[in-house]
Amino acid sequence: MTTILRFPLVAATLLVGACVGVLLGVGQVPAAQSTATIYALAVAAYRAVSMLRDLFRGRWGIDLLAVMAIVSTLLVGEYIASLIIVLMLTGGDALEEFAHGRATRELKALLERAPRTAHRETPGKPVEEVPVGMVRSGDTLLVKPSEIIPVDGRLLSAAGAFDESSLTGESLPVEHVRGDTLLSGSVNGEEVIRLVASNTAADSQYSRIVALVQEAAASRAPTVRLADRYAVPFTVFAILLAGIAWFISHDPERFAQVLVVATPCPLLIAAPVAFLAGTSRAAHSGIIVKNAGTLEQLARVRTAVFDKTGTLTQGRPTLQDIYVSPAASGISAAGLIQLAASAEQSSSHVLASSVVDAARSRGLSLLPVSSANEHATQGVTAVCGNRTVVVGKASFVGPATSGFKRADLASGQLAIYVGVDGAFAGTLIMSDPLRKNAVATLEQLRRLGVQETMLLTGDTPSTAEHIAEEAGITRVLADCLPADKVAAVAGLNKRLVMMVGDGVNDAPVLAAADVGIAMGAKGATAASESADVVIMLDDLSKVAAAVDIGRHTIHIARTSIWTGILLSVGLMAMAAFGFVPAVAGALLQELVDLATILNALRALGQGRQSSSRHTERDTVSVGPERSLPPASLHGPKTKP
Repeated sequence: MTTILRFPLVAATLLVGACVGVLLGVGQVPAAQSTATIYALAVAAYRAVSMLRDLFRGRWGIDLLAVMAIVSTLLVGEYIASLIIVLMLTGGDALEEFAHGRATRELKALLERAPRTAHRETPGKPVEEVPVGMVRSGDTLLVKPSEIIPVDGRLLSAAGAFDESSLTGESLPVEHVRGDTLLSGSVNGEEVIRLVASNTAADSQYSRIVALVQEAAASRAPTVRLADRYAVPFTVFAILLAGIAWFISHDPERFAQVLVVATPCPLLIAAPVAFLAGTSRAAHSGIIVKNAGTLEQLARVRTAVFDKTGTLTQGRPTLQDIYVSPAASGISAAGLIQLAASAEQSSSHVLASSVVDAARSRGLSLLPVSSANEHATQGVTAVCGNRTVVVGKASFVGPATSGFKRADLASGQLAIYVGVDGAFAGTLIMSDPLRKNAVATLEQLRRLGVQETMLLTGDTPSTAEHIAEEAGITRVLADCLPADKVAAVAGLNKRLVMMVGDGVNDAPVLAAADVGIAMGAKGATAASESADVVIMLDDLSKVAAAVDIGRHTIHIARTSIWTGILLSVGLMAMAAFGFVPAVAGALLQELVDLATILNALRALGQGRQSSSRHTERDTVSVGPERSLPPASLHGPKTKP
């Protein structure tokens, strides 16, 4: 009964077909023909109205051929063939819905799993179950075994294991300890845990994923529109061939026989199904493709451009050495770190969090900040206790302090300069190592057709060249401001250009590139909103996986389109010579439709060079990025 309600036209066509069969069985040929004719004409009229609506919307489909095939077969007395054509059309709609459901299964699973309630703890009151929309930042929540984490938060319990497969595609449970960030949409393990909410449901990770997925599912790709345009020459060709066959044979049945096999539903069904399948496969892998057209652009990428900090590198620099200026009277190494960390606690930049971590790991308490001002890509000025502290690049701290001295850095190191009360106080020497899977990711991109790679960074030439050499990147542009990155990408000749970044200062260049990919696991919202693709976990190999999915999807989409066209043209040629009777042609065309749609669903599978095996198990948290320090071979790097 459910199937009948979902596909009423298919059920009606089968019922009419059964009635016609019974009437023919009892010798009521005129009644059978009349029944089939009336029903087929009714369906033809319905499709004609649909065709006219599409024409007014600027889309030319294959409904004209379908309507002409139904009418022509009825005129020559092939009413059985007309019923089969009707079944093909209505069955094609059912197949499309099935294929759409199969392709979007992962996308629907996201929506169905969206958290709806939360268990909130309030002092002096029993735990209450509230709608997830009522949860506010700072609320303490209790999550029972196998329940979904309702909002982003920080773990209060000692430890816990969580299934994050719906967010990252990683099937193995992930262990977290007290203080770790938990993302909404992950599933709690076997123990009750407590967490403090850090976001509302609307601002949490899972809601972001759902919103991006809905945007992707609603989009139409350029190749889908290209498939629509194929319908115009195909329709003209089919009508001309049918007319020529009729003219030469003087048999009107030839006209009907050609049109019967000239209704390739896959022309308009297979490509959208392939793109939905590709989008679904990407979402399951933790890659959100915002627009189906981006899949085609990913397949055509020839140049890959990378930001450095938090993209190619781990994004969590560690403190290696401390230099205290002799002019900084009364300031020790511990005091220098304490002052720098106190100022940096007002910044969300990844280097700032690294300085704060270095202070806390040494048991240093942070001083209260009465005022703070962050200068984009340069550094921070803050009043900590009763002292004015300046932290950042050499170009930022140098002019603001007396006695400034650049650090002498080795390759791969970066310098964060500190000034206190107008005097240069010292330098923190840090290092941000290359990601473990960066080299493998670059190699995989080359196998996938990327011909040129480039590194754009605000860091110094020496550090940039060191990282580029380690990663195997061919071109480097250092000391970049956001505007410099946009200009550099615009000037590249080998198109299309893919830009990969994660920070606030990457947002302009991500929007300017042909394809912008944001490492959005813990990255800046501005970067994620500007990008075409958002990688929801901290794994650089997913960049290559996204390109692989795009190439695989576009290959399947085009193969499906041309398979449908070529098979139909072959059948039309045979029908023009009288080798395919109308009834047989209708049945053969149904098989063509089924074959091409099933082929389109192959986009759900793995590409031949899937990069999914290149994973980075040891993920790190990535924060918003301010460009890394510039320095030269003869001087220290400064902090972006």
